[in-house]
Amino acid sequence: MHNRRLPLPRWLSLFAGRLRLYGRWWVARGWDSPRAWRSIAIVVAVLALLLALFRQPLANLLWPETKIQQLLDDGQRALRQGRLTAADGSGARELFDAAAALDPDRGDVRDALADTGRKALEQARQQLEAGNVPAARTALELARQLQVPQAQLDAIASRLHRQAQEPDSVDDLLRRAEAAQARGRLDDGADSALPLYQRVLAVRPEHLQALQGRDDALSDLLAASMAAAQRNETEAAARLLHQVESYDAGHAELPAARAALNMALDRRRGQAARDLARGRLRQAAEGYAQVLAVGDDPAARQGLQRVARAWAGEAARLAGDFHFEQAGQALEQARALAPDIPEVAAAAQALQRAQGARQALETRMPAAERERRLHALLAQVESAAAQGQWLLPPGASAYDRFKAAQALAPRDARVKQAGARILPAARHCLDGNLQGNRLQAARTCLDAWQALAPGDPLLPAARRRLAQRWLAVGSERLGAGDVAFASRALEQARELDAATPELPAFAERLGNAKR
Repeated sequence: MHNRRLPLPRWLSLFAGRLRLYGRWWVARGWDSPRAWRSIAIVVAVLALLLALFRQPLANLLWPETKIQQLLDDGQRALRQGRLTAADGSGARELFDAAAALDPDRGDVRDALADTGRKALEQARQQLEAGNVPAARTALELARQLQVPQAQLDAIASRLHRQAQEPDSVDDLLRRAEAAQARGRLDDGADSALPLYQRVLAVRPEHLQALQGRDDALSDLLAASMAAAQRNETEAAARLLHQVESYDAGHAELPAARAALNMALDRRRGQAARDLARGRLRQAAEGYAQVLAVGDDPAARQGLQRVARAWAGEAARLAGDFHFEQAGQALEQARALAPDIPEVAAAAQALQRAQGARQALETRMPAAERERRLHALLAQVESAAAQGQWLLPPGASAYDRFKAAQALAPRDARVKQAGARILPAARHCLDGNLQGNRLQAARTCLDAWQALAPGDPLLPAARRRLAQRWLAVGSERLGAGDVAFASRALEQARELDAATPELPAFAERLGNAKR
C-alpha cells in the first residue's frame, strides 16, 4: 500500500508557493551572503535602540490611557503617604492635575482631586489641634483651591481666627483650669474651671486633657445635684443639672442625675398631696410651688388649683360665720394661687354678701333687741340639745339655732360655749351615719364639725373616711350598672379628699364603663 498525502487547503498552498518564490528572489539578489546578514543586524540594533530611548513618548502618543492610569496610581500612592502637594510635581495634587490635563472629562480624575481636597481639610484640622497654625493655614488654602464645600472651610477658618485672637496659650489656660478645679471652683465665674476648659476646647475641640478635666468637673456637679435631690432640695438639684447640660448635654452620668431629681419631685408632690388631704394648705401650696419652680408640671398645677379651691371654700365658710378678717386672708391665698377659677369668684361674692348682711343687721337692730333674740336662740339650742336634736331636723336643730346665734354675736362667749357643746355631737353623728352608709347625712355632720372646729387635727382623717366610703358604695353600684350614682360618688370623694388613694383606680374603672 502506498502512502498518499492529503491535499493542503487552497489558501495554504498559495502561501507556501509565495514563500518559495520569495526565497528564490532573495538568493537571486545575493542577500544570503554574510555581508547582507551583517547589514540587517545593524539595522535591527539601531531600531531597538530608538525604541528603548523613545518608548514612553511613543506609548503616550499611541496609548494615552496608560499614562493617565499611571498618574492616578502615583497620585493615590502620594495621597496615602500624606504628600498632598510638592514643588517637584510628586504631590498628589500635581499628579492628579497632570491626569486631568490629559483627559479633563474623566470622572475618576475629578474624584481623586476631590479626595485630595478632603484630605487637605483633614490635615488642616489635625494641624490646628496640634497648635501648628502656619501648617493649618497652608492645608486650608490647598483645600480651598481644590473647591472643598464652603461651610467646611468656614468652620476651620473660624477656629483659626479664634486661636489667633486667643491671648493666652492653651497650656496656660489648662493650668488655670486645673488649679480652679482643685480649689472646688467649678462654675462660678469666668476664671473657674469649666469656663476655662471651654476656652481651650473652643480652639482645640479634641484636646484630650481639656476634655477629661471638663468631664471630671461635670461629674462633680452631677454628684452635688444627686446629693441635693436626696435631701429633697429640688431647686438646687435642678440648677446644678442644668449647668451640666449647658456644657455637655450628652454626659454619661446625666440620666442618673435626672432620675434622682424626678424621684425627689415625686416625693415632693406626694407630700404636698398629703398636706392638702390633712388641711395643711400652706404646706401643700409650698410643695407644689417647689415642683413648679423646677419646670412645668401638670400634676403640680392641678394640685395648686385644688389648694386654691380649698382656700376659697375656707373663705366662704369663714364669711358665713362672720369671721371677715380670716375670710379675707383665705380669699387672698386662693387668689394668689389661681385667681381665675370660679370658686374664687364665688368666695368673694359670699364674703361681700356676708359683710353686707352683718352691716344691715347691726344698723337695723338695737342692742336690746339683739340681746333678746340672742337669748331666745341660745334657749332653743338648749331645748334641741335636750331632745337629742343636735343636727336634725334641718332648720330646727341645735346646730341651726347655734348658727343663727353666731350670726348675731360671733364673739359672744355664750355662743362659743354652745358651739363647744355641739362639736362632740357632730363627731358622733358622723360615725353613726358612716356605719349605716347614710352618706348625705354623714356629710352634713362633717360640715357641722368643720364649721365648729375648722382647725381640728382629726378633721382630715374624717374627710378621708367619708371619701373612701363614697368610693366603696360607688364601686358596688357601678358593678350593678348604676353609672350615674358612681359618677356622683366620684365627685363627692374628690370634693372631700382629692388625695384619696383609691380615687385613680375608681376613676379609670368608671371611665371604662362610660365608653
